Amino acid sequence: MYSVLMSTPERLIESTRDLLWERGYVGTSPKAIQQRAGAGQGSMYHHFAGKSELALAAIRRTAEQMRAAAEASFGAPGEGAYARIRGYLLRERDVLRGCPVGRLTMDPEVIADPELRQPVEETLDWLRGRLAGIVAEGRDSGEFAAGLDPRQTAATIVATVQGGYVLARASGTTEPFDHAVRGLLALLAAHTSDER
Repeated sequence: MYSVLMSTPERLIESTRDLLWERGYVGTSPKAIQQRAGAGQGSMYHHFAGKSELALAAIRRTAEQMRAAAEASFGAPGEGAYARIRGYLLRERDVLRGCPVGRLTMDPEVIADPELRQPVEETLDWLRGRLAGIVAEGRDSGEFAAGLDPRQTAATIVATVQGGYVLARASGTTEPFDHAVRGLLALLAAHTSDER
């Protein structure tokens, strides 16, 4: 499944990422990781102390990739705040598969373990903070209405995206996600000083 050019630790991490997304922590057995990675038990335990350490590396990688994808979608700082938020909301996503970080919040074993939960919590905090900063820039420049609260708006954006994933998965179609993000953009546009 993975390139022979990938190192064994990389194959193990990527296999664990996939399995966590597909099966959750409990369903991700060391044997399944080894089979998917094409690695033996000795090789796995040579590089990682156990399933928990490997899962933590996989969750950190997932969090890093989510941050990078979000940051890339925000566009250049010179663009308007509305355009940057629009870029984030309308970026290409595998909507029916869901958010890999958001799905980890629904995994009881991940949430119960402070070490595994930490990168999930930090990533969602970072995303809300990053969006709040963009909303604040828009408000301070006069693009958004003065009464628009950056933190509340950022929380609404993240909740809309995460909720949109849930609604789309429940219905088996991307339509609820699309309606949610476009509805949010319409509400944000009503708080801008420009016609959108």
